[in-house]
Amino acid sequence: MEDLGPPTSYLVAKRGIPVFSSDGENLGRVTKVLSAPEANMFDGIVFDTSWGPGGHRFVDAPEVEAIYERGVVLKIKAAEVGSLPKRRR
Repeated sequence: MEDLGPPTSYLVAKRGIPVFSSDGENLGRVTKVLSAPEANMFDGIVFDTSWGPGGHRFVDAPEVEAIYERGVVLKIKAAEVGSLPKRRR
């Protein structure tokens, strides 16, 4: 896995940063961070897996291990991505 930079908040996570599985596989890129900043609530991430299992997938906040300046690491393994719910853009 590449250097993802320092840990950061969901409030500054950028669209287009890579998403990695817990076993280090590149799963796709962030398309949207779902949150309610006024309530200080992080809901999850939508990411594009077009080259992998296909389409946009949603991962719930508890399944996000960490958000870094240049990437997101999930708590799930690459083999589990196909079971994540599909999400429209």
